[in-house]
Amino acid sequence: MLRQPPGRSPVPCCARPPRLRRPARWRPSRSWHARAARATSASARPVIATPVRSRPRCSSTRRRPQREPDVADQRVGVVFVSHSESIARGLVELAGQMAPNALLVAAGGTDDDRIGTSFEKVTAGIAEADAGAGVAVLCDLGSAILTAETALDFLDDEQRERVRIVDAPLVEGGVAAAVAAEAGDDLDAVVAAAESARGAGDAGQAGVRASDVAADASSDASAGFSRTVTLVNADGLHARPAAELVKLAATFPQKVTVNGVDAKSLLAIMALGLTKGAEVVISTEDPAGGGAVTAIAALAESGFGEA
Repeated sequence: MLRQPPGRSPVPCCARPPRLRRPARWRPSRSWHARAARATSASARPVIATPVRSRPRCSSTRRRPQREPDVADQRVGVVFVSHSESIARGLVELAGQMAPNALLVAAGGTDDDRIGTSFEKVTAGIAEADAGAGVAVLCDLGSAILTAETALDFLDDEQRERVRIVDAPLVEGGVAAAVAAEAGDDLDAVVAAAESARGAGDAGQAGVRASDVAADASSDASAGFSRTVTLVNADGLHARPAAELVKLAATFPQKVTVNGVDAKSLLAIMALGLTKGAEVVISTEDPAGGGAVTAIAALAESGFGEA
């Protein structure tokens, strides 16, 4: 028995790895040579490039339809020019309660936020409010009018033609102009609505006296249409319901009166001072105005959303 060197354990012969033999040299067969010859001859052939027919380009000039202009872009803008920035901003907030979609801009105070007017603020306000349909500018005092007139002198001829300085009370005229602008009236109608504030009190008194005449006309078929409703909302025909009535009346081409005053005049409607329980006579002399009278009467009977 052979002795193992010291420090090594005996390893049985069966545990030793087998000796690896060198693999036999590979030799290509005849069939392999035949396949290689065919592949070589095929690759040596000239390659004829087949032209790929490109996709024809569309020669049509048709484009995607453009987005319709926003309704607000077609409305007249209103600029409030005041010596106080707080007053101008407050007027925008007040008028915005009755005309939330109107384009209203405040141009009050000086550049350093003092009491006064600013040429830069008025010019920027006109540019912001001008969407192409025109701009109505309302001022509080004489120097504000001078500043607005100076701003107009620096405008180009095209823009100057669609900007008007309105001679009307700042609060009443501004609210009336905002409601008319939201109703979609043109610049002349917006200016007329603002200027109507100068005689709003007299119009309201005349309307109260004319209510009996309007009620008598309802019995005459030739006079058109007439409806008498009772106000049910708690606060009566105050500013917001009056604005809703005016905007609804503006959607009809026929002339409609409320207790004898024009239903499209906000200040005349508010000057009526109608409270809860008061009778409202809605009438028109236009034979085609039945739909307008019915719609306004239904709005009043619903309480203008406040009942």
